[in-house]
Amino acid sequence: MKKRESINIGPFVKAQGTVVLPGSKSISNRTLLLASLCADETIVRNLLKSDDTGVMLAALAKLGVAITPLGDGDFRIVGCGGIFPNKQADLFLGNAGTAFRPLTAALAFQSGYYKLSGVPRMHERPIGDLVDALNSVGAEIKCTQNTGFPPLEMSPFKSTNAARIKVRGDVSSQFLTALLMALPLLKKQITVEVIGELISKPYIEITLNLMARFGVNVERNEWREFVISANAAYKSPREIHVEGDASSASYFLAAGLIAGGSVRVKGVGKTSIQGDVRFAETLALMGATITMGDNWIEARAPSSGKLKAINADLNHIPDAAMTIAICALFAEGKTTIRNIASWRVKETDRISAMANELRKVGATVEEGADFILITPPEKLIANAKIDTYDDHRMAMCFSLVALGGVPITINDPGCVAKTFPDYFSVFSTIAR
Repeated sequence: MKKRESINIGPFVKAQGTVVLPGSKSISNRTLLLASLCADETIVRNLLKSDDTGVMLAALAKLGVAITPLGDGDFRIVGCGGIFPNKQADLFLGNAGTAFRPLTAALAFQSGYYKLSGVPRMHERPIGDLVDALNSVGAEIKCTQNTGFPPLEMSPFKSTNAARIKVRGDVSSQFLTALLMALPLLKKQITVEVIGELISKPYIEITLNLMARFGVNVERNEWREFVISANAAYKSPREIHVEGDASSASYFLAAGLIAGGSVRVKGVGKTSIQGDVRFAETLALMGATITMGDNWIEARAPSSGKLKAINADLNHIPDAAMTIAICALFAEGKTTIRNIASWRVKETDRISAMANELRKVGATVEEGADFILITPPEKLIANAKIDTYDDHRMAMCFSLVALGGVPITINDPGCVAKTFPDYFSVFSTIAR
């Protein structure tokens, strides 16, 4: 989508149709890194085309990985066997946590000199717990501006005798994902111990599933310990297909619930490895009728037309939980979304941003350190101008307000390029 200052949407009163989802961001960037760490070639199909995957592709190319576009979202990746050819690189990674955190860990175990930086917001997103964990086993990483935050400078790895590595699990699951994907490079048995509650567990399940697809099976002891064996080595599956993005599915499924129609998404379903497909369960609690096949999900509005308010712990689906906050505008009663402290350290402070913008359309909102409570208005305020905070999910979420029969303006809609460049044109195909 061409970047514009704002876009006017709606009013709409119904959503109906079928949407083919773009590839998953979480799977795309993990797959690119794992394919690069193999000793052989991988064909990656249906890779998401977005800003976040773009910075990962550019970074891997700078590190010397041979990447060939094959057309239609397919790429040939020739892996480097865990040793990046280029021993010096300055990498700009935008605001892509799925690129920044895993590359930090993979580069920590190399014999080169690297600099990693991003947009100003990335430099406000914590990475200290990952840096501390890596430095404890021989990495040489420095935070060059503020302790615990990017930008980073990395020097050659020093050998280690450590058999355990500890990392906090209550700030970002990407820290654990980064360690798990990089530790096979050490070629020794090592145990990762998670300190505190591990949040966003389904994202770790994606990581473990993909590592297994690439030949590395991690032994898991509940959610407290993860053991990488000494003989772990990545091996290409030769070809891998990226699932549709389950987080992106949430907007279209919610549209079916909100606007009295039915919407089907293709690309995820019963066999999905993404935890965000459980978003459908939350919609069912609000009154949706959900049907599901191996590669599709459909949401149909309740016959009564009334959505039910819920009080739910959505720690397991933090990204898709933002869409529930919009559904709350159409529910009867107060909706509480709990255990979402991770919203505070995402592309923006999503709890604060969500509260600010919901109030613009008439909602009464209470926010806390790890929760948001939403009371819908009697009538939505028309023509609200929604700020998006350079956060793709804020833009996509608030497009759903227009399904309440009111026009709405989304500022900086181009921020959706991070994960779904064509979002607004796709949304227009189902909104009536």
